[in-house]
Amino acid sequence: MADIEALKKFVEELAHESSRVIVPRFADTGLEVEAKEDASPVTIADREAEALMRKLIESRFPQHGIIGEEYGNKNEDADYVWVLDPIDGTISFTTGCPLFGTLIGLLHQGEPLLGAIHQPVLGQLCLGDGKATTLNGRRVRVRSGRRLNEATLLTTDYSNVARYQEREPFESLVSEVRVARTWGDCYGYLLVACGFADAMLDPIMNPWDLLPLIPVIEGAGGVITGWDGGKASASSSAIAAAPGLHEEIKKRLNG
Repeated sequence: MADIEALKKFVEELAHESSRVIVPRFADTGLEVEAKEDASPVTIADREAEALMRKLIESRFPQHGIIGEEYGNKNEDADYVWVLDPIDGTISFTTGCPLFGTLIGLLHQGEPLLGAIHQPVLGQLCLGDGKATTLNGRRVRVRSGRRLNEATLLTTDYSNVARYQEREPFESLVSEVRVARTWGDCYGYLLVACGFADAMLDPIMNPWDLLPLIPVIEGAGGVITGWDGGKASASSSAIAAAPGLHEEIKKRLNG
């Protein structure tokens, strides 16, 4: 097994270096936004940040693989594989809203080993190894003991629920919580891991959206699964919450 602490330092380096590309272009009204084949937005900041991180990884760990949103997969069957989403929440990024972040993950033999959520504008780095999670070096935990009617529930886009999951159970769930907001994309998972919110739901996700989140949520004492309760690393959706609340939400969403 590789030196985990050294790998964490490298994750911090990736986060810091990618922020040099991302921050100067945040809230730039002249930034060109393109549409990819799936109609999702992309900017030069997305592409340059991922290209920079890939270059650093290839230089430091040439035997490692990479899965990235913008430039695809390389050597994805390697023992160690990096998972990169340079700007998770590009819509927020391009509209001057700081609810976005850079996702950096590391898989070992296909299983999530390290994960990070970096909000470069606010200077927040949430880093987890499945056993412990820190925010800028300070240990954080999910907020436990909340009932559903006391909970703050987050999701990225309400309209996506009806497209990819059952709308009625979700709407019933929203009607029962204390607060429901779209403080979404990866920043919602940071808020859950740090105890500022209680649950984060996404009805559809890509591997680069989801895999880096798993060590962060689990290291903070939370549970993260697919929408149906299945193993998160094999899923394309997510429920993240403290253990008791997670079980209740999962049951509500799945009848």
